[in-house]
Amino acid sequence: MNYFSTFIKGMAMGAADVVPGVSGGTIAFITGIYDTLLESIRRINPSTLGIWKREGFAAAFQYINGFFLISLFAGILTSIATLAKLISWALVMHPIPTWSFFFGLILVSVFHMLKQVEHKTVSRWICLAIGVAFAYSITILKPLNLEPSNINVIIAGAIAICAMILPGISGSFILLLIGMYATVLGAVKSAQIDILLLFAVGCIIGLLTFSHILSWLLKHFREVTLMYLTGLMLGTLPKIWPWKETISWRTNSNGEQVPLLQHNLSPFDFEAVTSQSSQVVVAIIFMLCAIALVLGLEKYAEKHDV
Repeated sequence: MNYFSTFIKGMAMGAADVVPGVSGGTIAFITGIYDTLLESIRRINPSTLGIWKREGFAAAFQYINGFFLISLFAGILTSIATLAKLISWALVMHPIPTWSFFFGLILVSVFHMLKQVEHKTVSRWICLAIGVAFAYSITILKPLNLEPSNINVIIAGAIAICAMILPGISGSFILLLIGMYATVLGAVKSAQIDILLLFAVGCIIGLLTFSHILSWLLKHFREVTLMYLTGLMLGTLPKIWPWKETISWRTNSNGEQVPLLQHNLSPFDFEAVTSQSSQVVVAIIFMLCAIALVLGLEKYAEKHDV
């Protein structure tokens, strides 16, 4: 396995997870490492300790695909520490081209996943519809305002990490919905170790638990699960539609006003409502760039051991 390639894919996942509405799990699926990721995480269980005792650390490390996990999560963390600021800047300064890129990314990813389903029966299309409905319902929920208590921080970590490994469901958006986004982001920026440790505990609990469930579903009901996951991706498309009208605002951890609730507009209505250019041509170009990127990643995945 090419671990540098895995590192780059981790960076792409980290960059995606920063954007509310885009999931690192989607990137994992596009790049062909989703099953490997789930299986590697699933193997982190008490049986691994047994292997360690019987055969040594090296055998246990190999069993959980340790180099793969280290390469991937190193890429994710590197991305969050570097590319995250660039993406956040782009979302503020150039929202339409940036959202257009992610919209194209998700749109072509849907076709990528549908190609993996050989038997598109009525029941499987129903699963897709359920996924669409569930994901869309999340995007229109009004944000909660949970108190940043210890248990709530742990719960937030568990929920967010589950969302992050689900294609189509954004972990950062889930944190925003439950009112913990500012708390967690503030803890990262100010290095509040106590909150970060609690959040990490929640992430570990959620990751180890949910990865088992999802891995089992993909193993025993792969095509049904894929259709549902595809529905999740489709259902989040309205969230990342490039042309929006901001209805209400929230104050972020820096004391800045950022959009909270937004309403989708057509490019033509956008110009009428906001008196700003809809940048339709630029938007289409960025969507096509995203589509070309995914198609390129598909070709790369076919030719290399991923």
